[in-house]
Amino acid sequence: MDDMPLITVIVPVYNILEYLPRCVRSITAQTYRNLEILLVDDGSTDGTADLCDRLAEEDGRIRVFHKENGGTSLARNLALEHASGEYVGFVDSDDYISPDMYEKLLWGIREFHVSAAQVARDERDEQDKPLSDICEPPAEPQVIESGDFMRELLLHRGDCSLCTKLIRRELFPKEAFPPGKLNEDFHLMVRMLPDIGKLASLPWQCYHVFYRVGSNSRKADRKEFSRVFADCVENADMVAEIVARNYPELADTAFRFGIFQRLEYMLHIPIAQMTGGNAMYRGIVSYLRKNWLRSVTNKILTGKNKIYHTLFALAPRGIRKLHARFRLHET
Repeated sequence: MDDMPLITVIVPVYNILEYLPRCVRSITAQTYRNLEILLVDDGSTDGTADLCDRLAEEDGRIRVFHKENGGTSLARNLALEHASGEYVGFVDSDDYISPDMYEKLLWGIREFHVSAAQVARDERDEQDKPLSDICEPPAEPQVIESGDFMRELLLHRGDCSLCTKLIRRELFPKEAFPPGKLNEDFHLMVRMLPDIGKLASLPWQCYHVFYRVGSNSRKADRKEFSRVFADCVENADMVAEIVARNYPELADTAFRFGIFQRLEYMLHIPIAQMTGGNAMYRGIVSYLRKNWLRSVTNKILTGKNKIYHTLFALAPRGIRKLHARFRLHET
């Protein structure tokens, strides 16, 4: 193995003029120097495109690609087509990383003889105040089997973010990220897990998520019905097929995940969209009714989950109206 393998770092960029310099300079300042940094300008209109070109002039390891706006998935896929590194990592353009992140990740891959490694992350708000950890870091470095990692993801305890990880490039499938979808990291991570096999999980919080209100994955308006809820249901169906093929012992866990994602959809869909003409809504109600018995006998779903399942299967619009009224009183 090359002592200093090339690492490709992919940064999709769109109208992020204020925060992009901090992001890029946290990458160029890495203690691990053998990097290529691919900035993909996704049709920015605020001067970010010119900023990308200026940043490339500061560091010869940066390459810039300009494209029409098409979303994060297409931007990342374009960069993967041009990636030359033995390993690939991702950084979101409003986040930043610790100087030794890629040095630690490569250490984890070599130390544990695996094809992928992840560090822990922390989150900070727009006033740079720390927020509660979404994923609890391990106490010490450890190796996680792909089945165990899948279980943690399905129980909403694992970290599906590609940004905290370094993965061997050859493991990425063609058209890796789903165009036009949110929750795209989960989509790709569960597809890749059987091929990854084992993953090193490191305790150091080297990836710093900047919680910027208004970014794609960090919407703050609880009244907005994001398409992410439908995407999550579709991902749940996809992961059920992956589990059936590769991890049959996780069948009940995958079923629980599918019910949970459907309940999230039902708890957020606007009442006006709960109509017979809405195929997604109609299909979810049908699924909840057909799978009620399996749900109430599932040992992983909570009692609260089972109650909501029962109520939405019986009277979806009525329960959604009642839930919306209670949420309104909470604000």
